[in-house]
Amino acid sequence: MTQVGVQVRFAIIGAGRISQLHTENLTRYIPEAEVLVIADVDSAAAYETAQRFGVPHATGDPGEIFANDAIDAVAICSSTETHADFIIEAARAGKHVFCEKPIALDLGAVDAALAAVEESGVKLQIGFNRRFDPNFRGLRDAVRSGEVGEPYLLQITSRDPAPPPLSYVERSGGLFLDMTIHDFDMARFLLDDEIEEVSARGAVRVDPAIGEAGDIDTAVVTVRYRSGVLGVITNSRQAVYGYDQRVEVLGSLGSVLCENETPDRLIRQTEAGIVQSKPLYFIFERYQQSYADELRSFIRSLREDTTVEVTGLDGRAPVVLALAAGISHREKRTVAISEITS
Repeated sequence: MTQVGVQVRFAIIGAGRISQLHTENLTRYIPEAEVLVIADVDSAAAYETAQRFGVPHATGDPGEIFANDAIDAVAICSSTETHADFIIEAARAGKHVFCEKPIALDLGAVDAALAAVEESGVKLQIGFNRRFDPNFRGLRDAVRSGEVGEPYLLQITSRDPAPPPLSYVERSGGLFLDMTIHDFDMARFLLDDEIEEVSARGAVRVDPAIGEAGDIDTAVVTVRYRSGVLGVITNSRQAVYGYDQRVEVLGSLGSVLCENETPDRLIRQTEAGIVQSKPLYFIFERYQQSYADELRSFIRSLREDTTVEVTGLDGRAPVVLALAAGISHREKRTVAISEITS
């Protein structure tokens, strides 16, 4: 297993949108990190990203990085279907791993990756960045400290401002594994409880082409926790007013609510009406701080040899919930989590 020094030396696999965000954070805002290599099968994209952020080396062969003894950790930001294999390669090479969600689209691949991590002894953190958002952390702390009393109901609203390209939809694994998976993770994170059953209904309301690609763009998911608490998650691929991200927990003593982030807090009240700013437009504006903070947390766990904040098992659980939601939607029935074994 790689021992890290004062700076954690990274290789980044992938040169797409999320990779560029992580590369920017690691090279410009996190002095405890150094990025040595950008790897992508699209070598031109790798070189362009490396040049943009001053990374000394780029390659079109991600396999190169696993034999590089100078690298402490690998950030996997490639397409979902590659995640599990890259986790396994990195673990066998003794590299610590930060991996974007989800680990894989099926449990067999997830479990193979987690087994390789366990056998090698490296650390693995999964990129559920919303856990590091200060608003959601504050909400969780309020619930767990008893401010709302005994929880009754959790409501999560998650709506994108516009649907992704069809080329992305076709490779994403579907709305539940790509989009709702963040909400499944938040449902586990916010309450000190586990979900035992899922009921999901989906529709194509935004773009018929998404349906033709075999996916849905609108969904309502209800969950039941072991304690009896109920949860409701609503998703849409399009909310024309911006990136809609809200959470509320209702309990016996009241509720705690997290509203949308906006560019300012001004509310203009005139005879013509009341006007305030729309939500921040998309994921990178809304969660800018949390993306940097999740990497800081990962680096801290490597330097201090502590358990990462979002473990491989934390990455596995939302995949199980997403698979259950998919079955529920297709078969129009409630699905017990105990049914999901592969």
